[in-house]
Amino acid sequence: MTTHAETHSARLTYARVAGFAFIFYIAAGIFSMSLPDGSPIVDAFGLLLNLSALVLGVTLYMLTREHGPALALLALACRALEAVHEQSPIFFSIGSLLFCWLLLRGRMIPITLAWLGVAASALLIVILPLQLAEVIPGAGWASSATWMIWMPMLVFELALALWLLVKGVAAPQIIAV
Repeated sequence: MTTHAETHSARLTYARVAGFAFIFYIAAGIFSMSLPDGSPIVDAFGLLLNLSALVLGVTLYMLTREHGPALALLALACRALEAVHEQSPIFFSIGSLLFCWLLLRGRMIPITLAWLGVAASALLIVILPLQLAEVIPGAGWASSATWMIWMPMLVFELALALWLLVKGVAAPQIIAV
């Protein structure tokens, strides 16, 4: 039988691995955007980004599965698809929304932080398909409009990464949201 201390230790480990993976994912992604397309180092960073997406999916699944196993599994599947599908930002956004909702539902991170993640993810879920359908012009990463659309998610993920590294997550609570 698993003790409370072992469960807390496992949650803390998953939280810290996720926090590190978030920071690595963000830093590697931004760095790879500064390099010319087709460069072998961009391909290597792409591989590392895909691995980071998978690590994030698994660690966030392990943290949230008690609070919604089906949603957590769907979020994990979206993070896995993010790593291999050409429409990775959409799968990223859906997985992020589901994980944020589960973190909010379980009161595992500060409520304000969780709501920021829900809102930032929902914004992307609405805007990205509109850009894909060319209803909203899909500007590249050099565009300030693109950065403005992604800025709430960047702020959320950096804040969450630091929270996970320093504080970990609270034990999930059963609270109806």
